Order: sequence, then C-alpha cells, then structure tokens
Amino acid sequence: MSKSPIRPSKPFEAILFDLGSTLIYFNGEWEQIRPERDAVLLQRLNAGGIFPPGDVFLDQFNSLLHSYFIERDTEFIEHTTAYLMRSLLAEWGYLDIPEDVIRHALAGMYAVSQAHWLPESDAHPTLHALQEQGYHLGLISNAGDDADVQTLVDRAGLRSYFDIILTSAAMGIRKPNPRIFQAALEHWGYRPSQAAMVGDSLGADILGARNAGLFSVWITRRAETAANHAHQGTIQPDAVIATLSELTELLSTLAI
Repeated sequence: MSKSPIRPSKPFEAILFDLGSTLIYFNGEWEQIRPERDAVLLQRLNAGGIFPPGDVFLDQFNSLLHSYFIERDTEFIEHTTAYLMRSLLAEWGYLDIPEDVIRHALAGMYAVSQAHWLPESDAHPTLHALQEQGYHLGLISNAGDDADVQTLVDRAGLRSYFDIILTSAAMGIRKPNPRIFQAALEHWGYRPSQAAMVGDSLGADILGARNAGLFSVWITRRAETAANHAHQGTIQPDAVIATLSELTELLSTLAI
C-alpha cells in the first residue's frame, strides 16, 4: 500500500488575497478607455428607454464616482455603482428603473475595462502550489460591482483556486473593516492567527489584516501609488514580497 505524500508544515491554514494589482493587473490607461466606457453605458441606457442628457449626465456620473471613490476609503462602507447610478438617474426623473436595464448598462461599461485586466504571470503557479501544499485560499476585493469582480476572476481563470470570494459590493463594507476578514475566516471556522492576507494596498489590505488579527503580506510589484506613499511609515506589514512567486518561499521560512 502506497503512503500519502507528507506535506510540509504550514504556518497558516488559510491565505486570503486581494484581486486587482495583486493577482491581476491593468494594462491600459483609464483616461483613454473612459470615452468608450461612457459611450457604451449611454448607448445601453438609451436602449433600455433611459435618455439622460448625454455629456452632462456622463460628466455628472464620472464626477460622482470620483467623489465616492475618495469618500468610501474614509467611511469603509460600500455603495454599489448601481446604487450611485440609480441615485443620479432619479435626479433626472427616472424612477423605478428595471434592474435588468441597470445591469445591462453596467455590464457593457465594465466589459470595456475588463478587457484590459490580465492575470499576473506567477498567479496561477503560485495559487496552484499553495493548493498542493494544503492551504485554503480566499479572495477579498474592494469593488463597486460584484458582477464585475466575478467576471474578472473568471476571465483570469482563477475561480477554481478559491473556497470563498467576497466583495465589498456584495457585503456593503470595505477593507480595512475587520468584519469582511472575519466573514472569510468564518467560512472555514478559523481563528485570525490561522490566516494571512496578501495585498498591494497598505490602507486596505495590510491595515485591514492587522486590525483583524491576520498576518499581513504586502506585495509591492504594483504598489507605487499615492495612497501607499501616504501610509508608508505608519502602516507596517508583517512581511514584504515583490512578486507572488516569492510567497511560497516566505511561507516555508515562517513554518520553520
């Protein structure tokens, strides 16, 4: 009778990941794709019988999104993009819009940007290796639209690695609110000390993990952002890696 292979000891039972700029990256320029996103959004609203005043509405919507992106990172709550759109359209007299009209318009808008998100070259090998080593894997993403995240996960071929995928849009709370990390741990029944969080954002991923009692791993490959610069020196990760491929070695050293 053959014996089962002996797995190396693990410092944690579960590893949680951020999505954007951690497992996938954006290869476009937001300002360049925005006109196409706007055009598709307006076209689909018109097809659904919604006719807000073109450029004025789009300027208002983009301004609203920008203002909310700033606000939500201080309040740590999530109002979905659909909610913001409904609120703005209500100001133009469009009330009780069918859900399928809103979803169809947003799906078209997000499809434009989804085409520019690609998996990191070391994402699949790293996640596969972690699975082989017996880790349970989860994903927590801050995003204004749950369907957008689910589509990005599927486009990148990542779904099979994860036991649980949580989004702020679905839960109504954002990282670093510890409740979203606790929800992931409750899926397995693990304590915070049994899990680690890997992400590129000091203010969301690292602070959130530390507040929730998880081991925090900051991945710096795409972490050159104004927000991260503002937090450096005040938010300290437990460990730092430049790429995902360094994660398995880091975990092996922690297991010693």
